[in-house]
Amino acid sequence: MARQRRKGVGPWPDGALLGRREEIATLDRSVAAAREGDSRVLVVAGAAGVGKSALLEHVARSADDMRVLRAAGVESEMELAFAALHQLCMPLLDRLQRLPGPQCAALQTVFGVRAGPAPDRFLVGLAVLSLMSDAAEERPVLCVVDDAQWLDRASAQVLGFVARRLLAERIVVLFGTRRPGHELRGLPEVEITGLSAPDSRALLESASPAPLDEHVRDRIVAESDGNPLALLELPRGLTVTQMAGGFGLLQAGALPGHIEESFLSRVESLPADSRRLLLVAAAEPTGDPTLVRRAVELLGMTQARAMANGTDGLLTVDARVTFRHPLVRSAVYRAADPADRRAVHSALAAVTDARTDPDRRAWHLASAAIEPDDAVAAELEHSADRAQARGGLTAAAAFLQRAVELTADPARRTDRALSAARASVAAGAFGPALELLALAETAELDEFARARIDLLRAEAAFAQRHGSDAPPLLLRAARTLEPLDARLARDTYLDAWSAALFAGSSATAGDLHEVSAAAAAAPRPEGPVRAGDLLLDALALLFTDGRDTAVPMLERAASAFAADEVTGEEVLRWGWLATAAAASAWDFELCLATALRQVDVARQAGALAVLAVGVNVLEQVAALAGDFGTATSLEAEADAVREATGTHVAHYGALVLAALRGRESEALPLVDATIAEATAEGEGTAVQYARWARSVVLNALGRYDEALDAARAAADDMPELFVSAWALAELVEAASRSGDERGTAEALERLRAHVRGSQGPWGLGVEARSRGLAGDGGDAFREAVEYFRGTRLRPDLARTHLVYGEWLRRRGRRSEARTQLRIAHDLFVSIGMEAFAARTRRELRAVGAAVPGRGAVPAGDELTAQERQIALMVREGMTNPEIAARLFLSPRTVEWHLRRVFGKLSISSRRQLRSALAPDGIVTLPARPRGAAEPSMG
Repeated sequence: MARQRRKGVGPWPDGALLGRREEIATLDRSVAAAREGDSRVLVVAGAAGVGKSALLEHVARSADDMRVLRAAGVESEMELAFAALHQLCMPLLDRLQRLPGPQCAALQTVFGVRAGPAPDRFLVGLAVLSLMSDAAEERPVLCVVDDAQWLDRASAQVLGFVARRLLAERIVVLFGTRRPGHELRGLPEVEITGLSAPDSRALLESASPAPLDEHVRDRIVAESDGNPLALLELPRGLTVTQMAGGFGLLQAGALPGHIEESFLSRVESLPADSRRLLLVAAAEPTGDPTLVRRAVELLGMTQARAMANGTDGLLTVDARVTFRHPLVRSAVYRAADPADRRAVHSALAAVTDARTDPDRRAWHLASAAIEPDDAVAAELEHSADRAQARGGLTAAAAFLQRAVELTADPARRTDRALSAARASVAAGAFGPALELLALAETAELDEFARARIDLLRAEAAFAQRHGSDAPPLLLRAARTLEPLDARLARDTYLDAWSAALFAGSSATAGDLHEVSAAAAAAPRPEGPVRAGDLLLDALALLFTDGRDTAVPMLERAASAFAADEVTGEEVLRWGWLATAAAASAWDFELCLATALRQVDVARQAGALAVLAVGVNVLEQVAALAGDFGTATSLEAEADAVREATGTHVAHYGALVLAALRGRESEALPLVDATIAEATAEGEGTAVQYARWARSVVLNALGRYDEALDAARAAADDMPELFVSAWALAELVEAASRSGDERGTAEALERLRAHVRGSQGPWGLGVEARSRGLAGDGGDAFREAVEYFRGTRLRPDLARTHLVYGEWLRRRGRRSEARTQLRIAHDLFVSIGMEAFAARTRRELRAVGAAVPGRGAVPAGDELTAQERQIALMVREGMTNPEIAARLFLSPRTVEWHLRRVFGKLSISSRRQLRSALAPDGIVTLPARPRGAAEPSMG
């Protein structure tokens, strides 16, 4: 009796769609949403052979109204930087000139169209986002990225970045992968599992050459776990007798391995020429039929004859050379004799153009090598240089690692191992980097090589986390470098100072005292004094000679970082530390100038990891100025950069903003979370910030005993720098209000030591206010008001009016108290310092004054942080593309947010934003210090 084929069941890949109605509907809905301008991203995940490619192919075939962009990871191309990205973007390269200049240059560099400095990989991501968004303006775009588990890391990082930034574009991105890698984790996912038992039986029967025994059929279905590829392919390796009686069926083990074995058994039955053709195709990752044909001919056969002998449907040679399934490629390549693999790679190297594709040629030569070969190692080193120039740090590390293996000369091998370790650290591959350093240490090393090893270990520790591990390593490296390279030693001391500042009280060795003493005694390099030299000298003086000597140097160093003479390289590396120097000198205007400068340079350079720190610092400055609107916007930007880059930076800016705003339900959980995370990471300064923030909130709430404990903990934390001074001011207030006269006096004396040498209004005003709280009273408060009046430090001015009014009330001077308290209340409300405003209202009631309401909600407060940020940028006159570049969005997404802003504010034009939003302080400042030229990028 003839077997009935179930309708709709056909050969692979269509058969894999059997029973996939729900998955197809999910994908179709995503495509439909993207057509309407609601971007969609889906990761289609599942085991090898489960039908991911068939589903993606179905979507691509049905999207005839969309521009379809395709890329696929290839296992043998994982070390070639941006290989998959080039596949995907090639159809859009004619649009490059439509991108903003830096984005266009970034893509031209990574695709080898032009030479130039290696672009930040996230700038490349922004460029790809802009490129796709531009194409989607003409017609919707479907991006299909299959075998994402084999994407080269540079492409995976960029595509993960793009996927997370899509919102309102007519773009859908579909990834097919066996399991989501780090770059795709957290994206919406559709898991593809095996077919149901009825669908599995139907598919199996459609592919079986003979009627199946019921028990045999059920066993195959059970052991295949409903995997369509297994159901279609495994029966092909069984005889009619085996199919009927169940002999030779699957044994326990991994299903992909069984499928590979099935493919391999078919390969082994082919003639020798056909097997050799399959191996050449497996080793040639681009699918270029010309390269395959020429390599086959070089091996002494013809492609025509090999194809005439047949490949059992495992290989197709057309416009591209394609395998029936990626498992065929892996089965052929892994099962081949090593000598045959080397011969094939040697042939492919010979036919690959050394001028147009030198990196693939070098990789083939390396794969063909059986023993050390200095010529091949040199070619790999050149490939690493090219990869690094394009921003392919992972690829550069891979080329150099292979070069190490092929280097015969011990000294050259050690040098290449150190270069490979440096590239690995830069790429974030810390495990391989440490292995390479261990390898280098086995050789006979001179002092400079040992110093390089120490420095790389320290850089790896600091890059992984800003904790307590890095300072002693950096300090040791700097000391070792002193007699060998004085310039590099001083730069390393400055990095050690940075690391020790992050570690704070968690530093068990290499703390700021030790680093400062060593740096002060270090020899000075020849040549002109740079801004970094001034900064190191100034910071070291704080701990070696004291504040009186250090303050003028701190101001000079910070001024150098705000001026146009400093190189962009120095600003990017140490700009945030210059802001810390300005804060230590109590110079708020310099804090602002240096913070603005670093953010400006980082944006121009596309240095997003630096920008994550710079925006965080600028948010603190904005909050201290009482410009909560700008601070909130900067917090949103900092979050966007952190999310885009994966950069780990504690929420310093958010802590300052939350502390001054005073919303207990928001601030204290952030404090607790920061302390827990920073303690685990060994980042002591973040703990100190959090404790100071707690003391501010508790003082604002009038819970002085609790504030006393928090302020004391922050003030006693090491190092005793600007955060300690801020905490001492809170300690004076909490202790004085708690009746702790001795604690008040001791805290005031310590605060005076922190202010000594400073001539600016910030430190002198805080010290005068604290003197008033400690007992000097009205004269000190009036002195503090005069210091703060006319500065940007509105929160400090408001708090001075408050404590002055409280002091007047306690002395029965009710009329004068009302005047001071009303000024304070108006300032607190205008700034948004809610807890301090509530404390002021309680004081006003106590003096019998009419208590103002809580104040109208300022226009724009109902906006989200990102919406407010966009509104402020529009108000500054920025265009949608400029805003998109700043926030790592597409112009269309900016437009979408702007429509929501208009709706919430009941306005209809960009011009109306000027009156719809209350003016803010910091956003009205120039983008860089007055009189400063465009920053030099060194």
